Amino acid sequence: MMFKNYCKLTYRTLLKNKTYNFLNIFGLAIGLACAGIIFLWAEDEVTFNRTHVKKDRIYQVMANWKFDGSVRTFSSSAAPMAAAMKANLPGISQVCRTTEGTSNTLFAIGDKKVYAAGIYADPSLFDIFTLPFTAGSAATAFPQLYSVVITEKAAIKFFGTTTQVLGKTLVMDNKQPYVISGVIKDMPENSSVRFEWVAPFEIPYRRYPHAALWGSNSFNTYVELAANVDVKEINQKLYNFVQQYEPEAINHAFLYPMRDWYLRSNFEDGQPSGGRIEYVRLFSLIAWIILFIACVNFMNLATARSEQRAKEVGIRKVMGAGKGKLIVQFISESLLMSAIAAIIAVGLIYILLPGFNAMVNKHLSVGLDKPLHIICLLGIIVLCGVVAGSYPSLYLSSFHPITVLKGLKLKTGKAAFVRKGLVVAQFSISIILIICTVIIYQQIQHVKNRNLGFDKNNLIVVRAEGDIVKHFAAIKNTMLASGAIQQAALTDHVTLEDGNNTDGLSWPGKQATDKILVSQRMVSPEFIATSGMEIVAGRDFKPAAAANANDVLITESMAKLMGSGSAVDKIITVPLPDSMLYFRVAGVVKDYVYGDMFGKADPVVFYCMPEEARWLYIRLHPGMDQETALKHTGDILKQYNPAYPFSYRFVDDQFNDRFANEMLMQQLSRLFATLAIVISCLGLFGLAAYTAERRTREIGIRKVLGASVTGITRLLSADFLKLVGIATLIAFPVAWYTMDSWLDKYPYRVTIHYWVFMLAGIAAMLIALLTISFQSVKAALMNPIKSLKAE
Repeated sequence: MMFKNYCKLTYRTLLKNKTYNFLNIFGLAIGLACAGIIFLWAEDEVTFNRTHVKKDRIYQVMANWKFDGSVRTFSSSAAPMAAAMKANLPGISQVCRTTEGTSNTLFAIGDKKVYAAGIYADPSLFDIFTLPFTAGSAATAFPQLYSVVITEKAAIKFFGTTTQVLGKTLVMDNKQPYVISGVIKDMPENSSVRFEWVAPFEIPYRRYPHAALWGSNSFNTYVELAANVDVKEINQKLYNFVQQYEPEAINHAFLYPMRDWYLRSNFEDGQPSGGRIEYVRLFSLIAWIILFIACVNFMNLATARSEQRAKEVGIRKVMGAGKGKLIVQFISESLLMSAIAAIIAVGLIYILLPGFNAMVNKHLSVGLDKPLHIICLLGIIVLCGVVAGSYPSLYLSSFHPITVLKGLKLKTGKAAFVRKGLVVAQFSISIILIICTVIIYQQIQHVKNRNLGFDKNNLIVVRAEGDIVKHFAAIKNTMLASGAIQQAALTDHVTLEDGNNTDGLSWPGKQATDKILVSQRMVSPEFIATSGMEIVAGRDFKPAAAANANDVLITESMAKLMGSGSAVDKIITVPLPDSMLYFRVAGVVKDYVYGDMFGKADPVVFYCMPEEARWLYIRLHPGMDQETALKHTGDILKQYNPAYPFSYRFVDDQFNDRFANEMLMQQLSRLFATLAIVISCLGLFGLAAYTAERRTREIGIRKVLGASVTGITRLLSADFLKLVGIATLIAFPVAWYTMDSWLDKYPYRVTIHYWVFMLAGIAAMLIALLTISFQSVKAALMNPIKSLKAE
């Protein structure tokens, strides 16, 4: 019965104060929707790799490499590592080797040709990781060397169906037929192990003679530990494990747990130093802050309307209602409003989620069929209801019945102080988010717009498949003659990637004990000109590849390592298993950006070895329409390489991809700052309306005495603008400290300028003024006769 009465009272209260309750509910709904979307994203992030049953016992072999003055961490390992660990380290249940990354390979199914991304791996892959078969089995995954297991997605891509594909043949790279020996379910998006096909590791192992060497770290190695094995003990044994087979090795291996592969992928000085987990923590914190701002609106509006409910409280107390019952009533009202807001929020999430998914490149769903999501939703409803209603219920229930029933003015000093403090807190957070958004944007643009050392515009990259390398000279000459391109070149690695590196190079003056990591590039003679790099000393490669057999080009940072004086004509020695190769420095190339877009790249040596190329770089002619130039380019490649479709990527798109995390942070920060301002302004609008309503008589008297509309508007706005001004003073140092700490991790960083703070403060003032002025002007324009008559 009591619950029924509470519901009736709450319903009447909602109808009686429609404007205030709408602002309350809608503001809270926006906060809940924003928080809900963030929590869905955070859940997807923290549940990465959870679908693998053995996730707590799966590790990747990684290694710390000690170079002069620093420790670098790499995930690459030597092919013999797996068997040696299995044989010599008790506690290791299974091992698996795979190629690094995925290879986007062309498959032919009759006349149909399709690209699919995959890896080469040992058959133990299917035992270590949870990869359920829908056709075939793990035991018969690779019955012969040229077998391939495909995913359901790949099966549909190849055949249009997932059934009756076992035993069918696929021709890989227009060369080798592979027999489909199994079909597995598609891997979830939040899994580190993702591919469309997998073939036996033995294939690349046989293909590359150097693969069997302990010094060739070109593969990934995964380990499944037996139950109850202490990984610390394994890591102690692994520290000098490689040195047992390669005494001069400078890498020290260790096992890294699967739970940290995605969230804690960054390393500094050989130790984990964060990664995606930092974004998860940051945005989860922002979600709670947005909820706090929304709850603040409720508290402010509820306490501001206290006088309107004072008589109700007084009468209920005279009729015998105790303070506890009143608190329960007001908390019940708050919970009901929170529940209504949650229902609206769920609807908003359904509407907004597709756009958010496009922003973060995920496929999140509300998942109301999941018990955990329902429990979390109910928990947030209760939390917001109790938090938002706690102070108003305590404040309203504390009124003395005699005071309010006599019509005496309530003492609202403490309540007013709390309201003002909450407004300051709201706008402080909003201003901090505005400043952070601007500085994050500046940092990204600062790095993206710096001199890269090469020209990424009008430059495309094509995989050098089939006969491209063989017919490169003819392809280049035909393209130049067409007027579609300015230049073309071959290289073994994408320019922006780290590529192949070594610490084995030597030169005059280098100590035998010095371990310096140097990147190596195998290119055609035209590469420097095609990429837009600059020769700062010496000369470029000669036009004929054969004329450069003993020449190399080096970057400026490499030239500095080689000592004082010009590096041109100095000799670089490259060790081979049974001999040494000697190269003369023909020229020095200006340093260029690759690998870490925010830091400094390792020195680079360019060898003129186009036969090792895997990529074709083409610079389109800027004077020709881009689509026309691409069509000409595709037609020419089809002429000389008919078995492969024309597939390309613009280098500036690849460059932008390198800022995915920072761009995500910028976009989400901008979104959260906007939401924080919107929610704060909803509360400010309600408070301004209430203030104007309370001061109706005062405004009427002032107008009768000659006060202008401008003067009254200024009077009503001044108090709120003072609060926003205080918020700016609080926000500025907090925002500066936060952003300065964030920028510290970037060697190449922007300077924090004072005008960013001024701009954010002025923006907050203007937004607040626009919010308040509507109600202020409305009150100032009211006919004083009506307002005084109403009194």
